[in-house]
Amino acid sequence: MSVARCPRHEASAFRALADAICDDDLDRAIALGLLAFDPGAHRCDDCRKTIDAILTARDGRLRALAARERFRAREARLAARAEARARRRADALAAPRAPATPALPPAAAAALARAMAKAAAKRSG
Repeated sequence: MSVARCPRHEASAFRALADAICDDDLDRAIALGLLAFDPGAHRCDDCRKTIDAILTARDGRLRALAARERFRAREARLAARAEARARRRADALAAPRAPATPALPPAAAAALARAMAKAAAKRSG
């Protein structure tokens, strides 16, 4: 990509930013304001390709930064879930166990035994 020779942009930060993009030096381009670059309404034929290249680099970098933030947020959510799960497990292990209780109250167990005996008597008799 050749850097545009537009008189309006020749001695500006645009020129330095375009040079950084041409050199594929994203660190320098970011330091020069790549992420905040706004070409405005000026789109002369001399600098159209340069502006398009800068916008492409800016948009790609912004997408990458957004993806990194989404990844970090996901990692934080997963870590919080794992911590909560570990806390629940620790609480469950530390809680005193209640003595085992019968499955049925005594009155219900007695009624069930009587019903089972009555059903057995009908089958055999």
